[in-house]
Amino acid sequence: MAPPDPIRWFAVAASALMLCLLISPSAAIYCDEDDCYDLLGVTQSANSSEIKKAYYKLSLKHHPDKNPDPESKKLFVKIANAYEILKDEASREQYDYAIAHPEEYFYNTARYYQAYYGHKTDPRAVLVGFLLVLSAFQYFNQWTRYNQAIDMVKKTPAYKNRLRQLELERSGGTTTKKKSNKQTNKKMDEGLSKELELQIKGAEQPSLWDLIGVRFVLLPYTIGKLLLWHGCWLWRYKVKQAPYTWDDASYLTQRSLSAPLDAWRNVDESRKEDLINRRLWEGSNLESYYAEMRKESKRRR
Repeated sequence: MAPPDPIRWFAVAASALMLCLLISPSAAIYCDEDDCYDLLGVTQSANSSEIKKAYYKLSLKHHPDKNPDPESKKLFVKIANAYEILKDEASREQYDYAIAHPEEYFYNTARYYQAYYGHKTDPRAVLVGFLLVLSAFQYFNQWTRYNQAIDMVKKTPAYKNRLRQLELERSGGTTTKKKSNKQTNKKMDEGLSKELELQIKGAEQPSLWDLIGVRFVLLPYTIGKLLLWHGCWLWRYKVKQAPYTWDDASYLTQRSLSAPLDAWRNVDESRKEDLINRRLWEGSNLESYYAEMRKESKRRR
């Protein structure tokens, strides 16, 4: 089966662009289609003093203050650019290499942009831009996943039944669905659906606090808070030997069972209390608990 027209045209355009890049000489990225040495009227073997002398001579001739001709102004810009390239030994060496090896287009292009733009770009600005782009992509991706998950949930019978139940609660136990009032009913259903809190595991509603950029900015605070928490934990339970609080005992139990936080929060309170009272963070108690679970599993079989 032939590919769709948009894909075929995109492939053709990409191939043409790549062909143009490969055909165009590597040196063209320095002085466009001109030769930097020819612009200054010197040979490739000219020394730095000869290049400097040729530049000053041509700049006086074609400077906009000396020559108002528009074409002369354009030529002056080219001459100044050629001189900037040839006056520096490093950039001149790169240009000479590009002339000698025109087939290495991508390598020469990378060296050119690294030399002329790399030192002009603040790494902090690059980092900020990267984090902003990454955070924006993360945020819109999460919103897309969340909306797709919500649409799937709204098609399930359980959601529709809950929606009807909420509608009956608000209408006092009566509901009417008339064909002439479909638009009103649709709006009412949308309003009721907003009252239902839909939290879907793996596709939670996006939060700005979860974005990579925000977390990176708050990283020093997060590290400081973590160190403070560990310090207080060591002082309270290791040094002072104080008994564990309910929340800390719950945290130790959840960690000992390797239970996900969401799953631990959904555990019945009586069951959770029983697990905490077993002190499962102690190795012997945890082994006894697992042994009981294995026996119970065999009994049920």
